[in-house]
Amino acid sequence: MVLAYGANPSPMKFSEVFTALKTGVFDGQENPFSQIYSAKFHEVQKFLSLTGHVYTPAYVTVGSKRWATIPADVRKVLESVAKETQSFVYETAARDEKDLLEKMKAAGVQVNEADKAAFVKASKAVYEEFGKEVKGSKALIDKALSLAK
Repeated sequence: MVLAYGANPSPMKFSEVFTALKTGVFDGQENPFSQIYSAKFHEVQKFLSLTGHVYTPAYVTVGSKRWATIPADVRKVLESVAKETQSFVYETAARDEKDLLEKMKAAGVQVNEADKAAFVKASKAVYEEFGKEVKGSKALIDKALSLAK
């Protein structure tokens, strides 16, 4: 995906990114605000571009074999609580994103709104390839794209 955007991605240990940004070895990084702020990347990067090209929610997951060993009444409670807390999680994440963005702006980071349509256009080949390789993914991609408008 990043190659499709014209960038040159390079993997690096997260613990080394701060120094790479500070010394100019890397000129950018891609992470959620919570990681950017907690790692203090805002101290060594001048710009933050809001692209919206990835949404990284957190999910509670369990393997199907392990799930099958949990009693049905317990599974039902776990499912119910997960659904009940979903709106709280979304609200908290949105509030935290807003707060962290303001803190980074206050630290002097210049925030830019990227042309999201350009990202969608540049992603077209990636969407097509993924849609062919992963069964059922084309419908999900199409739905996500329709929600982005």
